Amino acid sequence: MSESTPKQRIGVLTSGGDAPGMNAAIRAITLAADHYGLEVIAFSHGYEGLLEKTYTLLKPSDVQHILQYSGTIIKSARSPRFKEIESAQLAARNLAELDVSALIVIGGDGSFRGAHHLNQHWDGQIIGVPGTIDNDVYGTDATIGYSTAVAIAMDALDKIRDTADAMDRVFIVEVMGRNAGFIGLKSAMAAGAERMILPELQRDKPLTIDVIVKHIKRVEDVRGPGSYVMVLSEHQWPGGAVALSEQLEAEYRMPCRPCLLGHIQRGGPPTATDRVLASELGVYAVELVLAGANGVMTATRAGQLTTVPFIDTWSKKNLLPENLLRIQHEIFNPVKKSRQRHG
Repeated sequence: MSESTPKQRIGVLTSGGDAPGMNAAIRAITLAADHYGLEVIAFSHGYEGLLEKTYTLLKPSDVQHILQYSGTIIKSARSPRFKEIESAQLAARNLAELDVSALIVIGGDGSFRGAHHLNQHWDGQIIGVPGTIDNDVYGTDATIGYSTAVAIAMDALDKIRDTADAMDRVFIVEVMGRNAGFIGLKSAMAAGAERMILPELQRDKPLTIDVIVKHIKRVEDVRGPGSYVMVLSEHQWPGGAVALSEQLEAEYRMPCRPCLLGHIQRGGPPTATDRVLASELGVYAVELVLAGANGVMTATRAGQLTTVPFIDTWSKKNLLPENLLRIQHEIFNPVKKSRQRHG
């Protein structure tokens, strides 16, 4: 390519909730694009930047040392107005005016709905990179940010266990994941929690306060006085962890404390797993652009890179691992083990 020949230009944006590792993905995309002789234009605040034409050119020197930071240097946002046909048409015109031939979208299933919507009104390529702490995007074994969110929740649960043991208290730890219980399941299992209340389990057979109280008492009967730690996915109990803890104290005189982790799970340095995953998927996204792919999300399955059509990412369900549920509910449940010994 001669010096006078313009480089092919690709766009990148981060959309929806931020996830640890998004910066690592931005870095990977920028470095891979430079390696293959492409130019990267980054839109700020997700699809809003695409509509407002707020952007910056990214060079390798801009991203070399960002992979250890959470958040996203190009900012993220949710854009309800992007659902409108007029918005997609405006975005298509803006991309054409900026001479962008391909767009890489880093986000979750909502972001990929937006990408699919844009694809109906723009003739350029769009590739998705899964970035969400909830791990609820179909077709990939892991999403960028999930490993870090679980590690943060596990660390909090470990610390809470110390004070719970010291005071023989019940602790209810509320984690993110209102529609998918991956963070709740994996952190509960990693930290040895006695109970977990997850969206998938609530849909099958919602827990009642009586069932929770009976289990707490049975665990105490089996093990003696001590701590009892419960992991609660957000929006799975009316009023959340605070209301449930108040109910247990007021009605059943159980010393109980709530702990809401909230957006803490989105912060902190990404784990090595998230940094490497983001790097691999980011490079793969650029290589898919060069291969002519369109309307697909990068994914990893059984250690192999693959692609998933955008529609599948939200129309198909990413299920909780049945074996982890079995182990946590049956093998690690002190009440069930006691019954087996005395049955």
